[in-house]
Amino acid sequence: MPIVNRIADYAEEMKTWRRHLHAHPELEFDCVETAAFVVERLKEFGVDEIHEGIAKTGVVAIINGQGDGETIGLRADMDALPMDEITGADYASTIAGKMHACGHDGHTTMLLGAAKYLAETRNFSGRVALIFQPAEEEGGGGNIMVQEGMMERFDVKEVYALHNVPGQPLGSFHTTPGPIMAAVDTFTIHIQGKGGHGAYPQDTVDPVVAAVAMVNAIQTIVSRNHDTRQQAVVSVTQIHAGSANNVIPDGGFINGTIRTFDKDVQAMIHRRLEEISKGTAAAYGLEATLELDVDYPATVNHPKQTHFAADVAREIAGEANVDANQWMEMGAEDFSYMLEARPGAYLFLGAGDGAGLHHPAFDFNDEISPIGASFFAKLIETALPR
Repeated sequence: MPIVNRIADYAEEMKTWRRHLHAHPELEFDCVETAAFVVERLKEFGVDEIHEGIAKTGVVAIINGQGDGETIGLRADMDALPMDEITGADYASTIAGKMHACGHDGHTTMLLGAAKYLAETRNFSGRVALIFQPAEEEGGGGNIMVQEGMMERFDVKEVYALHNVPGQPLGSFHTTPGPIMAAVDTFTIHIQGKGGHGAYPQDTVDPVVAAVAMVNAIQTIVSRNHDTRQQAVVSVTQIHAGSANNVIPDGGFINGTIRTFDKDVQAMIHRRLEEISKGTAAAYGLEATLELDVDYPATVNHPKQTHFAADVAREIAGEANVDANQWMEMGAEDFSYMLEARPGAYLFLGAGDGAGLHHPAFDFNDEISPIGASFFAKLIETALPR
């Protein structure tokens, strides 16, 4: 089965929605106008229930099918990124310093397209819960929605999501059972020494030398402490110290990111960072404090639901255009919290050629909106047949 014909009829309307959202990006939990736009469309479609204010600006809408059955959740993220756009498009961001550079405008549009079709046809039993989530990029809106009891409140049994991917063939689907995206942590090591004149280092306790030693030691965590059969990344991304060429500073800090899939590997890296920071500080006669920000957990697909979603994708895109054994990605995603709460699956949808995600020239490909909407609709009709 290709794109649902009725959804194909919405293509121009969906493009209009998407470009409106693109021109009016909002950050984190501040998706006030975006949520209002979503609610306005949902009212036009005639959905049965609309629940606002979940995780501040999140929206959950319910569409009842024909007959009893379970509730399946479909999720789209709504927030943008704090960056300037350089696409030059007629519908480019109208707000300086904010841009839909990850395609969440398109994700919202795909779910709205599915909502319009499902509310119109209702060719399924049970219920569908349409989840429009704020704060995926920063803030963990998915976690907040789960903590506020969304799954229990709406009796969601399974949950699914899509993400566009530039550089993959247009309309292709990619997923895998088990871990698909990494857990992400941020580390900062604060170093306190004793500053002084650059010409008299013997009178100082130099934090710069200690920082360099720590960075070199941190690079051995993956290369010497980690089992190479498991994926992990530890990247130092910032070193800050000093303000003049003839002054040894009092202190500084090192900052970086950790990406893992396994909780034991994550714990080992945390432990080694603590040992390296404290041990190096002792060796150089100064103080160091490790600050760990444990963020999104790994996104782990449930095998049964992943195989099912891949079969649905094959009906939309064809066997040759579905890769159900994709290699794991080192990026992170807060849909992970929803998959910890309920069985489900996360899939990537190829967007064809174009600038990459989080690039100032990125623009969501409107050609894939009917494809994503058809996938969501077909998933519901297949999982909850009349």
